[in-house]
Amino acid sequence: MSRLSLLMLLLSTLLFPSVTQIEKALVKKGELRLFFSKPFDKRHVTHFTLNNPHREIYDFQNTRIAHSRVPLGLGPHVRLAQNTPNTVRVVITGYKSTKPIAYQPFFSNNSYHISLPKDSSLLPAERYQKPETVIQRAKPVRSKKHDLIVIDAGHGGHDTGAIGGGKREKDLVLQIAKRLEKQLKKRGYPVHMTRKDDRFLKLPQRTKIADTKNAVAFISVHANSVPKRKQNKVHGVETFFLQNTRDARSQRIAERENKSVLKGMTQLSRNVVLDSVLSGPKIVESNKLAIAVQSRMMTNLHTRYKGVKDGGVRHAPFWVLVGASRPSILVEVGYISHPTERKRLFMPRYQELIVKGIAEGVDMYLENRKREIDL
Repeated sequence: MSRLSLLMLLLSTLLFPSVTQIEKALVKKGELRLFFSKPFDKRHVTHFTLNNPHREIYDFQNTRIAHSRVPLGLGPHVRLAQNTPNTVRVVITGYKSTKPIAYQPFFSNNSYHISLPKDSSLLPAERYQKPETVIQRAKPVRSKKHDLIVIDAGHGGHDTGAIGGGKREKDLVLQIAKRLEKQLKKRGYPVHMTRKDDRFLKLPQRTKIADTKNAVAFISVHANSVPKRKQNKVHGVETFFLQNTRDARSQRIAERENKSVLKGMTQLSRNVVLDSVLSGPKIVESNKLAIAVQSRMMTNLHTRYKGVKDGGVRHAPFWVLVGASRPSILVEVGYISHPTERKRLFMPRYQELIVKGIAEGVDMYLENRKREIDL
């Protein structure tokens, strides 16, 4: 670190005493792990890429390097430096087909992890050992045989769901759910389908299997719709997790999806059940699962369809997500009311991109959760 950089650090210490410090940085288990002097808000991280050569850039705002030893020993793919008096920049090279995964461990808000290219998990001294030594260090692939996934195809039977251009939501989501079952099984997951044919299921039938079978995730598949006056304007893919909301659009979507499964429940009984669930730990995990699934779906769809709108991760009181105490999400795969999107949604190639994204999101979520538990 140059004298000018040290002077800048000293001045920033005097002028901004509340700035967070990176006290330690290390490469472990294929990740760059950063440790802060106090709780760090992950919203202060800005991520972007640069090309020629390809670089992944992470800027940590309102942050300083605690001392000159922090950036040392991170290997050839990682550079860490004080970019401005209050911004630490991390530059990572070496990615090829994979993309980085960055996250803050659930049980540690004083750290931040970024996955590295496969060969960067070894420090320089280890990297140049004989190939057989590296092979001996490799860990076996994590078994997925106990990671049961429950897939719920929405609606069914007398409940057609949304209808657009003569196409029915219940038929579309069953097609996608069956493809998702095959994709997950191909990856080694055991899968349970709430329905495999055209029949209606009551709410408890849809959710209780996730608990009785000790599932790791519950995924409900739906398609969205809007009134006729908006059909040519509103489109996109969204992933929801359970939570109350003041957002009018999310409320409208939840009310439409809830209509068929809430018959017989009073408003009081709904509120009692919902309040008991919203404070539970599954909400945080459901949010993480939703983020991973939405991200991978959009990445896959954008490889062939650039105009697909990313509706993002949203929250709403979907009752199909209440019953299971497991991480639970509801995927709105698109708007059956939109002419172009409806046509795509019934195309096998488009459906395969959706289910590949969902499956990759499940993989990402479970790998991240395993890392958090292993801390």
